[in-house]
This record gives sequence, C-alpha cells and structure tokens, in this order.
Amino acid sequence: MQSISKTEFKARALEILRAIEQGGDTVIITNHGTPTLEIKRLRQDTRSPLEQLKGSVVKYDAPTAPISDDDWENA
Repeated sequence: MQSISKTEFKARALEILRAIEQGGDTVIITNHGTPTLEIKRLRQDTRSPLEQLKGSVVKYDAPTAPISDDDWENA
C-alpha cells in the first residue's frame, strides 16, 4: 500500500490511476500527513444478491415461532 500527499497526487493523478488499474494496489492520499482518502481498484461482484448471501446464515432456530412484544423490541 502506497501513501502520497494530495499535492503529489494532483501532479501525477493519471499515472497513479493507471498504476492502480494495472496492478491493483491501494493508494492512500494524505492531507498534511493525515490519511484522508483510499483509492483502490473496483471489484464488482456479478452474482445476484441471493447468490452472494448463500451460506451466510449462521443460526436458524424456529424461524416461524411467534415472538412477544418484548422480543420484537430487542430484535
């Protein structure tokens, strides 16, 4: 991960963006030494939302059981 100042990014923006596109590295932009922005290559997931969530349920206890008003507030 590379870190550069806003001034340096402004002067070399196209060069830096091309390097990110080709290499996939992440660049941190700083303002007076403080990290403010992170630029990284976009990774799109072409799967449907249901495919993305498949297998993500950790616990599935009594999904049709009624709940009380107190439980509803806690949920």
